[in-house]
Amino acid sequence: MLVRVVKMTFRADAVKTFKEFFEERKEKIRGFDGCCHLELWQDNIDTNIFFTYSLWLNEAALSHYRNSAFFKETWRQTKLLFAAKAEAWSVDKLVVLP
Repeated sequence: MLVRVVKMTFRADAVKTFKEFFEERKEKIRGFDGCCHLELWQDNIDTNIFFTYSLWLNEAALSHYRNSAFFKETWRQTKLLFAAKAEAWSVDKLVVLP
């Protein structure tokens, strides 16, 4: 299982637009072949910062998604709202405590 965390910082005037855009697309992202889980987080101090947390079957599944026309269009529209360059990490879970 591959964990993908993406940090996005939006312009203050774009936060509402991003939330609405994510709401429209979240089911299609989650339903993409190989995506096992999807969450959207918002920083509780700097509310212009958001994170997506997603679980993928493997790197191939994530790559397939990232190369899809759907992702490319979604990312193109999302980037227009940024105040700073996004950061992303692909990581493996090592320890999980219930």
